[in-house]
Amino acid sequence: MNATSTVAVAKRSGGPPECLREISGFLIGMGVALMILGTAAIGSSFVATFATVLVFGILLLLGAIFQVVTALWGRGWRGFVLHLLAGVLYLIAGLFMIESPVGAAMSLTFLVAACLFVGGILRIGLSVAERFEGWGWVLLNGVVSVMLGAGIWRQWPLSGLWVIGLFVGIEMLFGGLSWVMLGLAVRADVRPTMPT
Repeated sequence: MNATSTVAVAKRSGGPPECLREISGFLIGMGVALMILGTAAIGSSFVATFATVLVFGILLLLGAIFQVVTALWGRGWRGFVLHLLAGVLYLIAGLFMIESPVGAAMSLTFLVAACLFVGGILRIGLSVAERFEGWGWVLLNGVVSVMLGAGIWRQWPLSGLWVIGLFVGIEMLFGGLSWVMLGLAVRADVRPTMPT
C-alpha cells in the first residue's frame, strides 16, 4: 500500500490510526530521503540506469536460484519442468543484464518505448470509439503515452543510456512526496485531548 492509499483508508475510517501519528516524523524523513535520491537519480540518470539494470540482474539471478532449487527439491511434482525452465530463463536474463548492462538497458528501453506507444494508441482508439465517462482524460493519457514512446524511440539507442534512470528517479521523487504528504496529513490531524 502506498502513501496515497493509506491516507484514503485513514480518511474513510475517521482519521489516521494512532500508529501513523506516532511515526509521522519518520514518514516525513523517509519521504524527504526518497525525494533526494529521486532528484539525484534524475540528475545522474546514466548512473541510475546502470545501477537499476545491475540490481535487476542480481534479483533475477537470485530468483533463478530459488526457482531451480524449488524445482529440484520437488522433482516428483508435475510443475517440475515449468519451474526448471523458468529458473533457466531467469538465469540467462540475469547473467545478460550483469555482463552486458548497456545492451540490457537498451533492450529494456526499446521495450518501454514500444509499450508506451502501443498502449497510448489503444487508449486513444478506445476512448474515441467508446466515449465513456471521463474519456477525454483517457484520450489525453493516450496522447502523452504515444508522445513519450515516440520520443524515446526516436532517440534510441542513445535513450537507452538514461531513460530507465530517469523513470526510476521520477518514481522515487513522487513516491517520496506522497510519503511526506502522508506524514504531514497525519501530523496535522492530531486532535488535542480535553483535560478531565
